[in-house]
Amino acid sequence: MNIWKDFEVCDLFAEIEECKKRGVSLKSAFLNHAKKYKRKANSVRNYYYLEVENLKKDGERCKKLNIDLSKHTKFHFKKFKKQDVELLMTDIEELTKTGLSVRSACLRLSNGNLTEMTRLQNKYQNLKKQKICEENKIIKFSQKQKLLTENEINSLFLGLVKLIKKTAVEEFLEKNREEKNSSALILKKVFLDLSKKEIQMAQLKEKYELLRIENENLKLSKQEALKEHLKKKNAQRLKNENI
Repeated sequence: MNIWKDFEVCDLFAEIEECKKRGVSLKSAFLNHAKKYKRKANSVRNYYYLEVENLKKDGERCKKLNIDLSKHTKFHFKKFKKQDVELLMTDIEELTKTGLSVRSACLRLSNGNLTEMTRLQNKYQNLKKQKICEENKIIKFSQKQKLLTENEINSLFLGLVKLIKKTAVEEFLEKNREEKNSSALILKKVFLDLSKKEIQMAQLKEKYELLRIENENLKLSKQEALKEHLKKKNAQRLKNENI
């Protein structure tokens, strides 16, 4: 077991304070510290939050390490209202059109408050990810008038199945990223999500069969039309020969 020494604890808390000062994610501090001391990032993160709670109860140790706990208070963000979300998206997109980065736009909207800037930036990035996920869920079928080959239909079907499975995994990871549920509960959620996707895949398979049948009917129609054309052409030729 790799025991934490006092100098390493002080170093970690200093890194956290620097990240908060610069308004960047604490994740970068955990990653840098893990690399520096050859630990796992998740282990560093867990230790940090546990040590904060321990120092709250141990004033003597806190004083010995010269750590200011006021700089390590967990900030609870206010929830965004629907109208606030719409206004935030509009304001940031308008500012970025003028040449500002998303970070600079959020800093301006927060009036220089780094904590509020981080809150706005995280919300905007999450909204953008959700928008991309929703766009990826839209299934676009080719026009019915176009004659598709068997390989094209199969490729379309397999591509859509792959997209649905990928979306299911991404949705699950996003939902459970910040949660601390037990393994049993997480597995239950996985099965529920996958069962929903199985229904979607079954519906997709039905559409695939309909598309294949329509494609076959279109082929037959063209063949019948060609036969009718040749029949009329032969009849006209015979008529001309008799004349």
